[in-house]
Amino acid sequence: MRERDLVGRQGLFVAEGEVVLRVLARSRLHRPVSLLIARKRVAALSEILETIPDDVPVYAAGQAVMDAVVGFPIHRGILALGTRIADPDPAELLAGLPARALVLALCGIANHDNMGGLFRNAAAFGVGAVLLDADCCDPLYRKAIRVSVGASLVTPFARLAPGADLLGLLEGQGFGALALSPKGATTLAELSRPPRAAVVLGAEGPGLAEALLARARTVRIPMADGFDSLNVAVTAGVVLHHLAFAALEQNPI
Repeated sequence: MRERDLVGRQGLFVAEGEVVLRVLARSRLHRPVSLLIARKRVAALSEILETIPDDVPVYAAGQAVMDAVVGFPIHRGILALGTRIADPDPAELLAGLPARALVLALCGIANHDNMGGLFRNAAAFGVGAVLLDADCCDPLYRKAIRVSVGASLVTPFARLAPGADLLGLLEGQGFGALALSPKGATTLAELSRPPRAAVVLGAEGPGLAEALLARARTVRIPMADGFDSLNVAVTAGVVLHHLAFAALEQNPI
């Protein structure tokens, strides 16, 4: 159940709770390997369990046994071990998106709550893919999956190699990079979107590197005087909502 217990185990992850299990059962990007269910929950989950492939074992146990296996009282009583079906190449993932597409590119997001919130926003506003730099935490960590309400299991994502040129990758695939910063040159209300738009976000505090901001179209969200900071997941929700419904600009960048 601890993240370090799964590091290096061929992409395995733990999914927790009924909502997440329901998403995992219908995901085309991930599949269940096995399930551990509190015996008292089995009957209520019959609809979901019927969709689980026959070769996936489902273990039912009393609550005391389940708590002992997990290592702490797990009141949800629903766990699944899952695995990724494929680990896509970032360029190939972008190339497979349609002519009008929205992408979320993340730099240095190390907080699992924020990662889960970012994926939840991505799914809500039709993001076609999420790109993670080498410093981002794992969106398939148990807490990140739970906070995303399973969105990280159905939203395609790819991780860049250390030192990879994120903006060069986006430009090569026809995406206009929109980098969020309190010092952004364009306000969100003034922003129209290119057909292929990539929202680039950095970690709270340090934000995006100056070298990256110098190469991207910078955008800011106006706020009350004396305040210029939003949670990164909140920022993503505001910006993605705007872009999801914005008209395409006449001369896309």
